[in-house]
Order: sequence, then C-alpha cells, then structure tokens
Amino acid sequence: MTGKDLSEHPISSEEVYAGGFFRVHRDRVRLPDGKETVREYVRHPGAVAIVALHEDGRVLLERQYRYPLARDFIEIPAGKLEAGEPHERTARRELLEETGYAARDWTRIGVMHTAIGYSDEGIELWLARGLDKREQALDEGEFLEVLELPFADALAMVRDGRITDAKTVAALLWVRAFGT
Repeated sequence: MTGKDLSEHPISSEEVYAGGFFRVHRDRVRLPDGKETVREYVRHPGAVAIVALHEDGRVLLERQYRYPLARDFIEIPAGKLEAGEPHERTARRELLEETGYAARDWTRIGVMHTAIGYSDEGIELWLARGLDKREQALDEGEFLEVLELPFADALAMVRDGRITDAKTVAALLWVRAFGT
C-alpha cells in the first residue's frame, strides 16, 4: 500500500520500567506534520497460541485465572517466546507443558498484534493436529484446567461471550473462516 508518509520518528527514548516479563518505554517522537509528542508503549517478547484439534474435531482449551481482571478465562494454549527460541519450538513446548499433548502436524496460520496502540506484542497462531497424549508439565506457579470440547461448542462460547480472550477469539474464528 502506498500513500502519504504517516511515520513517526523517534527523537529520544527512555525505558521507564523493566520487569521480568516486559518493558515500558516513553519516547519523544516527531509527527508527520513536524510537531512533537510522547508515545508510551510496552515492549513484549512475543508469544504463540495454538488451536489444537483432535481427529474427531474436539479442540483443546484451558481455563485459567487471570489476575489483572480477577477472574477465570477460557483460552487456547499459549505462551511467550524464550530468547532466541523459534516460534514453532515455542508452540510445541507450550502445548506439551500446558496440556500434556504433543502434535504430529503443525501449520502456522497467521499472526496477530494484540494492542497496537500501546504494545509491540505479536502472537503467532498455530494449528496443531495429530495429537498424542503425553504428560503435562506446568511451570512453577502455573495453574490451569485443560478442557476438550467440540469445535462448534468453542465457537458458541465465542458467540455468547463465554470466551472473550482476544487471541482465542481470533484463532478460533480464523480456523473457522479459512479452514484447517
């Protein structure tokens, strides 16, 4: 796509918070019209999310408590990238750790950017098939319940608002719209 230049150019950058998971920056930028403003944003290591389908059409979901919103959410398996780790390796690792399943067939189905106004987080979406039950190995401090539901039931949960997690909604609808 071409058109007029809408880019903003950094003048200065300050890291205002560095945690174990993400970093917060405040930059002064020059706008396309030459004026200056401040942009605050989160640097995130990136993540993967997996739509894991059984041969009979059931999908693996997880019920997990999410502290910022103080409630349980229904989600697809997901996790953050480790430094230097390829996306597919992260997807394979997270699926096994969280659900106890390994998958024979892997297909990258896309990428989503979760909050483009204040974060650089990108989540690669993967489709996993040919599931084989192994042993779950949750990280220290990680607590979740694995659910196995018909894919149509998961879509109904999106439709009626029981599933609201953005990556889960996007990935399930992506698979529905574009196939497997």
